[in-house]
Amino acid sequence: MARDYYGLLGVSKGASDSELKRAYRKLARELHPDVNPDEAAQARFTEIQLAYEVLSDPEKRRIVDLGGDPMENAGAGGGGFAGGFGGLGDVFEAFFGGGAGSRGPIGRVRPGSDSLLRMRLDLAECATGVTKQVAVDTAVLCDLCQGKGTHGNSVPKTCDTCKGHGEVQSVQRSLLGQVMTSRPCPVCGGVGEVIPDPCHRCGGDGRVQARREISVKIPAGVGDGMRVRLAAQGEVGPGGGPAGDLYVEVHEQPHDIFVRDGDDLHCTVSVPMFDAALGTTVTVDAIIDGPTELVIPPGTQPGAVTTLRGHGMPHLRSGVRGNLHAHVEVLVPTRLDGTDSELLRKLKEHRPRDVAEVKSAHGAGSNNGGLFSRLRETFSGR
Repeated sequence: MARDYYGLLGVSKGASDSELKRAYRKLARELHPDVNPDEAAQARFTEIQLAYEVLSDPEKRRIVDLGGDPMENAGAGGGGFAGGFGGLGDVFEAFFGGGAGSRGPIGRVRPGSDSLLRMRLDLAECATGVTKQVAVDTAVLCDLCQGKGTHGNSVPKTCDTCKGHGEVQSVQRSLLGQVMTSRPCPVCGGVGEVIPDPCHRCGGDGRVQARREISVKIPAGVGDGMRVRLAAQGEVGPGGGPAGDLYVEVHEQPHDIFVRDGDDLHCTVSVPMFDAALGTTVTVDAIIDGPTELVIPPGTQPGAVTTLRGHGMPHLRSGVRGNLHAHVEVLVPTRLDGTDSELLRKLKEHRPRDVAEVKSAHGAGSNNGGLFSRLRETFSGR
């Protein structure tokens, strides 16, 4: 059954926070190990520490007031033999006095489960952040019984089948002889209590299924797969227990122009051969900054990368912006009229040093690096 936390501190159920603190300090002065080295006093000191921790926490105190024990399963996460290896704990219980396999009542008031919601966002929403209203189907506190699970003034009573232990024992024959095993009580479900007159709306569960509208604030700089945690926005637990958390997982949609690499953005800019040779200015519609001028310097080669620093995505925590990298694609005209061809011939005659030649793809001895090096730089986003 649930521990009497109020009794451990010697206060009434309606004690204020200041009364709890005074009672705890008084007992701590008497039982602290530095003052009282007695083992019984040290054990009592541990109990009052736990009681003060529970009652000074509003959510834990609410569970206590509803008849539950928020610390009931605090030490049960380590696995071990009890119930963890297909009933091996039951064998220990039969041969070593019943302590190893005993589970006790699970408590009617328990914390709720966490929930996961997936949200699709475009690149602009990830860059600037966004607040959205979402509908969530989840378990909420029953507004008729306020989580008590009872109808009117009725109260839970101890289960007659398990006598409040939450489990029943049976004797089975095995190769080792007669073995006593423990199982959750089939009547109360392991709670140790039953509700003779349950709430007409929730059926005694203390919660009901409902759709809620929740405002979700997504910070600037989030990326695909990241999760935003909304504390206590998950489902309410059985018996009106504290709600779990709601996690919103971001699914970033591909952009038509930009490719994201961390906080950096990449795009391709197609420039006519003449503008690449003479230099020009191209307007790029940046994600956050809108139309932004990108300068293409004279003599820009195919595959060159021009960078706009500070025009990328904001970092999630620092807010510092990444860079925007424009990969230049030089367009060579495929259809020329007579005048175009004549002008290009004259330009070629004027520049006799520009001739076709074959070079190593590795670019040994070249200041600009070879073809393979440029490809690696392009695909690595540098």
